[in-house]
Amino acid sequence: MIPQTFEEWRNCIVNDCKINLTQQFAQQRLTIYQDANHPETKKFKSLYGQEHLDRVIHWLQRI
Repeated sequence: MIPQTFEEWRNCIVNDCKINLTQQFAQQRLTIYQDANHPETKKFKSLYGQEHLDRVIHWLQRI
């Protein structure tokens, strides 16, 4: 299931993936996801689409 809300996404990252949502983590992911030419960003976009990528970027900015 692809999370549709910040709360669903946060629950997935923190509880299922066991990742702490720190500012450092968020900044590292933002650096990658805001670079359209980064291989991880291209893969993420191909798997989940631009709309979800945009949501995740927005959620990371909230951290």
